[in-house]
Amino acid sequence: MNIYSPVLLGDSSNTDGGKNHVLIILPICYQRQYLWRVKIIIRYYHLWKHFKNWKLYLAYKCGLTTAAPLLFETRSGVLVEVPQRLLQTFKEIFMDECYLAGLKKNISPGATIIDIGANAGYFTLFAASKYPGASIMAYEPVPVNFAELMRNRNLNKSHRIECFPLAVAGHCGEINLSLDASDSFTTNATMLTATSKTADSLTVGCVTLQKIFDDHRVVRCDLLKIDCEGAEYSILYSCTPDVLARVDQIAMEVHQGSGENENIEALDAFLKRQGFQTARRPVGMFWAWRV
Repeated sequence: MNIYSPVLLGDSSNTDGGKNHVLIILPICYQRQYLWRVKIIIRYYHLWKHFKNWKLYLAYKCGLTTAAPLLFETRSGVLVEVPQRLLQTFKEIFMDECYLAGLKKNISPGATIIDIGANAGYFTLFAASKYPGASIMAYEPVPVNFAELMRNRNLNKSHRIECFPLAVAGHCGEINLSLDASDSFTTNATMLTATSKTADSLTVGCVTLQKIFDDHRVVRCDLLKIDCEGAEYSILYSCTPDVLARVDQIAMEVHQGSGENENIEALDAFLKRQGFQTARRPVGMFWAWRV
C-alpha cells in the first residue's frame, strides 16, 4: 500500500511568464493536518487583506472584547456588522472567499451583481468592497435576515446597493418557506420539503429572474450569486435562453432536491446546454461562466 502522496504547495511565475508548480511528498497520514494548517494561514491572510481592523477578530477569538455585534471595516471603507450568530457565514465569505474560488473571469468596473439569498448581506458587502462602483441588487425574503441586511446597507449608503424583501423563484407571486422561526437569524430557509417535523412555515413574496431583469432593465448581469437552499433549480430552469444569455458568470451553492433534475449533475448539464462552462467542488459550490 502506498502511504505517500504528492501535495501541491503552490505555484510561482518563472522568468518566461509560465508557472512553476512546487510539489512535496508527504505521508498520507500527515496530509490532512498539513492542508488544514494551510487553510488556516490562507484564512487569516484574507482577514488581514480585507479589513483595516482585522485585529478585532483576533480579540474576539481570544476573549479580549465583549463587543456585540462586531463591526468590521474593509480596506475600501465598507462597514460590516456581524452578530455572533452569523460569524460563521461572515468567515465563509470574507475569510474563505468561498464564492470567488471558482470564478474564471474578472469583474468589470461598474458591474451589475445580483445576490439571491443575501441573508444579512455579507456577499453583497464583499462585492461592494472588492468591486468599487458595482451596482448590487440583494434579495432576501426572511424578515429577521432582511432587517440585518438593511442595517448593513444603511451603514454603507454611499454604495450602489438595493435591497428587496423578496424570494426569487420560478414564478411570481408567493411561496412558502420552511425555517426555524425561533432562530435569531436563519441560513437554511428552504422551498424544499422540510426535513424536520418542527419546522415553521413562512409565506413570502417572490419574483423570477426574468422580472428582475425587466423591472431593473438589466442588459447584462456580470455576476449572479445564488444561495437559496434548493430554489436554484426553479430559478434557473424557468429562465428563457434570452434571460440566461444576459448572465456572464454564476457563483452558487447547490442543494440536493427530491425532484429528478434537482441535483448538481442535472444543473451542470442544463447550464452547459445554455452555453456556459462549469466547475464545482464536492461541498456543493458551483460556478458557471461564458467564454
